[in-house]
Order: sequence, then C-alpha cells, then structure tokens
Amino acid sequence: MSTERRWPRVVALTGAGISAPSGVPTFRGKDGLWRNYDPQQLATPQAFARDPKLVWEWYDWRRQRIAPCEPNAAHYTLVEMERTLPPGHMAVITQNVDGLHQKAGSKNVLPLHGDIWTVRCVECGYRAEDRRVPLPEIPPHCPRCGGLLRPDVVWFGETLPYAVLNQAFAVAQAADYMLVIGTSAVVQPAISLAYVAKNHGARLIEFNLEPTPLTEDADESIFGSVEETLPRWWAQMKARWTTAAKSS
Repeated sequence: MSTERRWPRVVALTGAGISAPSGVPTFRGKDGLWRNYDPQQLATPQAFARDPKLVWEWYDWRRQRIAPCEPNAAHYTLVEMERTLPPGHMAVITQNVDGLHQKAGSKNVLPLHGDIWTVRCVECGYRAEDRRVPLPEIPPHCPRCGGLLRPDVVWFGETLPYAVLNQAFAVAQAADYMLVIGTSAVVQPAISLAYVAKNHGARLIEFNLEPTPLTEDADESIFGSVEETLPRWWAQMKARWTTAAKSS
C-alpha cells in the first residue's frame, strides 16, 4: 500500500455556522432585513431583471458587512488538514458565499452557492474577482462588452453550477470521513452529499451548536462552537493518522 493511501480522504461540508464566529451575518430573519426587504425578494433572477440597481445595493451592503470578517480557527483547521494530508485527500464543499475558506488558505474549495466576491456578465459570461468595497458603480458593467454584471452566486429558483455539483458528488463518494460543519442540514441538494458519503462507507461526523435533522444518522455528533470543537478533533485524529501511516 502506498504512503498516500494510508491516509484517509476527508471532505468537509460547511454552512453558515462555521463563519458565525467570524462575525459573518446570516442574512436571515431580522439580521437579513435591509430597507425592510426580505432576502427572498432580492436574491432572484426576477428581482435583478426588474431592478438591478436595487439588488446590487443590497449585495454591496452585504459585501461591506462581510469584508472586515476574518477566518477563524475552524477555517484554519481545514487549511491545516489539507496541508497535512496527501494531495487530493482533502476537499471543502461549502454553502457559504463569503470566501473565508479561500481567504484562510484552503485550495480545494467547491462553492456550491457561488462567491459574493466574483462578478459575472449576464451578456457575454465574463467572470472576474472584484473585492472593491464599496463598489464605485452600481450596478457595475462588464469591461468586455458593457453588459450588466451580477453577483456570481446562486439565486432562489436557479440550479447549482453543474461542474461544481458534479465534483462535489465525486469527492463525497470517495470520502473516508465526511465532516458536516455548521450547517442546518435542511438545504438540498447540499445535505444529500453527506448521505452519499455515508452510503459509500464514509464515517459521518457532525459539528454543530445543537442537534439537527442529520444528528440521528451521524456516526458521531460533536456539539459546541466549531472554532473549538473542530481543532480539538483534528489534533486527536492527526496524531492517530500520523501514527497509523508510519506503522503500516
């Protein structure tokens, strides 16, 4: 057996709970209200077609609130996992659009719902990172064709990007450990990835503040702040896996 194969393949599926300790707002409930608009009124293709300026003003407000937030210990733990495990043995599938995994240094990140720091042209498909806060032009326009730019995120009523979702299912099927971190476990198709991994033999471990619909199906549930529980779990597993890799 090769040295690489002695190490497990690990996939982390992350939700809003991993970014909450960093101060990232959930943009749900009272926290999500902006000028008395509900997010579900603004995060739609129909809203953008009707009033792109209004939708962009909301996203510019969101970007300004996210910009000061820094990755926390849970984000950095996933980075350390990726650097410790052999290449291709660690993937992060995230429902978050805040970009904190990438900011922390994770390389193999699959953003199911897109990235709030990326813009995409609705006319020519131009795509680029844009971290300017606040945006100097609202709505912004494409430097290539002059068309409207939109946030490169998945809106209500839109399908998830096929390539990203396909890759997410592939890594879930190959996982030895599926870590479900800070997710409500109700959003589809994201949570189905946890069951795909479990059905293919992965050990399913949940990290959350409180029980979720996934808890009864998890092999292990670890409750508490993820910035405390995840580093502690990783320290134990790193020691165990390192010893196993050396002795086998």
